[in-house]
Amino acid sequence: MGLGLVLLIIGAELMVRAALRLAARLHVRPLIIGLSLVAFGSTAPQLTVSLQAAYQGAPDVAVGSVIGSNIFNVLVILGLAALIIPLRVSRQLVRLDIPLMIIASGLVYLLARNGQLDRIEGLALLLGLLVYLLMLWHQSRHYARTYPAPRVAHTSRARFWSAIVLQVLFGLGLLSLAGHLLLEAAIEVATDLGLSERIMGLTVVAVCTSLPELAAALIAALRGEREIAVGTVIGSNLFNLLAVLGLTALVTPEPLSISPNALDFDLPVMLGVAALCLPVFYSGYRVTRAEGLVFLCLYLAYGLHVVAFTTGLPLAERLERLMLFYVLPVLGVVLLFTTARAWRRQH
Repeated sequence: MGLGLVLLIIGAELMVRAALRLAARLHVRPLIIGLSLVAFGSTAPQLTVSLQAAYQGAPDVAVGSVIGSNIFNVLVILGLAALIIPLRVSRQLVRLDIPLMIIASGLVYLLARNGQLDRIEGLALLLGLLVYLLMLWHQSRHYARTYPAPRVAHTSRARFWSAIVLQVLFGLGLLSLAGHLLLEAAIEVATDLGLSERIMGLTVVAVCTSLPELAAALIAALRGEREIAVGTVIGSNLFNLLAVLGLTALVTPEPLSISPNALDFDLPVMLGVAALCLPVFYSGYRVTRAEGLVFLCLYLAYGLHVVAFTTGLPLAERLERLMLFYVLPVLGVVLLFTTARAWRRQH
């Protein structure tokens, strides 16, 4: 496990450096690189795990790991990154990427209401990914036209691209290998503890497959590249929903079955967490340290509920009452007030 953590840090550092060099050479915003290259690269372990789990007849792991990863990405990764340095949020994220993440989360929830995801629905998700990539390409082209990049000699251009491709491939390889090593160790421990497939997918597998995103976002935050930190999380969530679930549902022999617990609890939580980002990001176009701490506390409550519900502890029911009747209403009032104040200030 120690080796996996070291490889994770090195791979994330290489990916962040490659993203910054690529953004500078292509003259696009680091946010675009974070939403696309870094997000796609850090999602590779998630795709591998979901495909492998679906082929081995463990759909709860395949689907649960995506749901748990999206919840972990927002609440833990953004929470920890905001504690390191308050995160600036681009207007593009609020106007385009966050609404698309909410729409994609809602689409997955609606498609899964019949208890499965079949090939047609997987193809629909992949088409949604294509539309999103075209939007990102349009954004990068618009930025490049506004601020044209300087001309570069052919030899230096060829040398740059060969170096950047090697750096990206090496960083991706280290991230994937590190995620695989950590995942194997975590699954071994979870199996010894007798956890169900759903709980393994939502917690152990989800956290381990999100470690590349965690490392990339934290290293970007430590380097002061806050756009990459936020873009990596939002882009990874979109790739998880559209690419990982879409491709897994498309290529597996049988439709992906969705457990009733996932339909009743986990998918609504994922959709709620995605929707939470919009008012938080809109009220000041940043994620403060206080908001990061709230994110972490919400994930702690979610994790405690999952464990308590699985083990049959009465704590699960108490947590539900606490969240439904106290925490969420207060949080809703605060978000409504801050959103209204932000709207008045901007208009």
